[in-house]
Amino acid sequence: MDIIEILKQDYQRFPNEQTYSIYAEDVYFCDPMNRFQGIEHYRKMIEFISTWFLDIQLDLYEIEKKGDTIETRWTLSWTSPLPWKPRIAIPGRSELKLNTQGLIVSHIDYWNISRLDVLKQHLPWKKK
Repeated sequence: MDIIEILKQDYQRFPNEQTYSIYAEDVYFCDPMNRFQGIEHYRKMIEFISTWFLDIQLDLYEIEKKGDTIETRWTLSWTSPLPWKPRIAIPGRSELKLNTQGLIVSHIDYWNISRLDVLKQHLPWKKK
């Protein structure tokens, strides 16, 4: 199975049963909240998401491979474990860089909204 098909399946079942074997041991990850290197840190981040967030959904709208880069467009949404259970959504995109062995060596997420906008979604008095 090629990496595009594996990624499509991983997005569908995110954050469960992710295919960590498609990542290099020293994979670099960056998003507006995190920056780290190493597959174990990546696993721990996914574990944190699956432990603390509820009803997680990762909708994939586009995935395209161009040379050694895979680009995806998506929306990540979940219910926060706050008493009023706000539904949070982050639209964004990812750039995944592949090494010569076809493993992901860099995974950079870009959000289409600010961190402040994400925080505002958690507030009980937000406007609908």
